[in-house]
Amino acid sequence: MTDYHINIFFSDEDGSYIADLPDLEACSAFGGTPKEALAEVEKAKAAWLDAATEAGKPIPSPRYRPVIYQVSG
Repeated sequence: MTDYHINIFFSDEDGSYIADLPDLEACSAFGGTPKEALAEVEKAKAAWLDAATEAGKPIPSPRYRPVIYQVSG
């Protein structure tokens, strides 16, 4: 099984790194470093999946794949 894609970016507004999973609605976390944000979003993912399972809600399949652009100079 392929795992969910995770975006990690720095937020000037929050002054920290944000990690989110586009396939899981409202599943995100933050940390002072990219590594901390990743560790926190892994916890959030587990909690999200547990809550959805307990509520009998469907678990989406991993589908999101970012588009990577390459600009030649």
